[in-house]
Amino acid sequence: MSAVTVVGAGMAGCEAAWAAAQAGLSVTLYEMKPVKFSPAHHSPDFAELVCSNSLKASRIDSAAGLLKEEMRRLGSLLVPCAEACAVEAGGALAVDREQFSRLVTEKIRSHEKITVVNEEITEIPSGQVIIATGPLTSDALHAPIAALTGKSLYFYDAAAPIVTGESIDLDRAFYASRYGKGTADYLNCPMTKEEYLAFHEALIHAESAPLHDFEQEALRVYEGCMPVEVLAKRGEDAIRYGMMKPVGLTDPHTGKRPYAVVQLRKENREGTLWNLVGFQTNLRWGEQKRVFSMIPGLEHAEFVRYGVMHRNSFLDSPRLLDPTYALRKEPRIRFAGQMTGVEGYMESAGSGILAGLNTVRAVNGEPPLILPRETMLGALTAYITDPYQENLQPMGANMGILPMPAEKFRGKDGKQRKYQAYADRALAALDAALAAS
Repeated sequence: MSAVTVVGAGMAGCEAAWAAAQAGLSVTLYEMKPVKFSPAHHSPDFAELVCSNSLKASRIDSAAGLLKEEMRRLGSLLVPCAEACAVEAGGALAVDREQFSRLVTEKIRSHEKITVVNEEITEIPSGQVIIATGPLTSDALHAPIAALTGKSLYFYDAAAPIVTGESIDLDRAFYASRYGKGTADYLNCPMTKEEYLAFHEALIHAESAPLHDFEQEALRVYEGCMPVEVLAKRGEDAIRYGMMKPVGLTDPHTGKRPYAVVQLRKENREGTLWNLVGFQTNLRWGEQKRVFSMIPGLEHAEFVRYGVMHRNSFLDSPRLLDPTYALRKEPRIRFAGQMTGVEGYMESAGSGILAGLNTVRAVNGEPPLILPRETMLGALTAYITDPYQENLQPMGANMGILPMPAEKFRGKDGKQRKYQAYADRALAALDAALAAS
């Protein structure tokens, strides 16, 4: 009998199974391929890279590079496999996707503690279990997960961009709530008529990102989450009477009501991240940077997450999961990967490592491993499991989710020195946490 069952052999499931097996637990890993494929998957191998073959930057003073270094120190399977299959990609770690998946599959299948079963799971297994079935969880398993979690398995089809608070120009933007009601919780970016018309023109002519056929079909159902660029094409004033309406607001810089306004809402408790309210979008990322930087106050905004639109089932993790990725009401069940609200290949894999390691600790009766907020994995975990999050938007690794240092880094190389300081602090905190555990 297995000590732990892992469902799904994607990035997160492979890391979870590997972490548990390396610690000596017997693992049964269920993967429905090649018996059944999701609409986006084609290879029978594990850890299939569906979209890009890039795992992002390698530099430790980048968010993606720091994440991978933390994973390496936690015993990652995928990081060394990726390095063994690397192709030239400048400062990024990109892989030969077929070779990468094949190598991961070989490692998993040859591990003496892992038994692979190619079968679709339609019920949540008994005992210690990690569910890592990704954003395209099959309908058969989707139903019992939704029944277990209540109405908390969202169909996520669009999200707005997120920028760092420190990159917003407060000489243009201002804090206020409409009609002065409550506290001034929103940042408002006011526009003149000329600024609005130029922005509207750029928005309706910007290039959109392509969608898969199955995503296009799904999105036709969700009129309430319309991309801002689609709404803008319905008329010159469509968005000015929608998410950009200026009523109840006075620009303190002019003493007048703006012609239009973009509101930003806190994305985390500390206010280091802000999202553009109502600006869910399917524009290409480069177009988002170009067009949204036309918004007064966001001319030099640092985008830590661009707006996205695709099919993605995910949990209401702030209400459901604890920092070990376990269900609060039934902690024998853990989740990992994109369905928890982390976004990205390596972010999903990192959550799998933590789910696997904490399952080991639960089986052995040991205290859980909860990483410090100063680490990238710890910050990501804290972000998606923080009950403060009322409307969770999936999040990838970025420096904006880390606690800000007391020191101010100025000058031309200030940003680089700050990010290096973040990385040094994170790795020191991770090493200290592992030494104490």
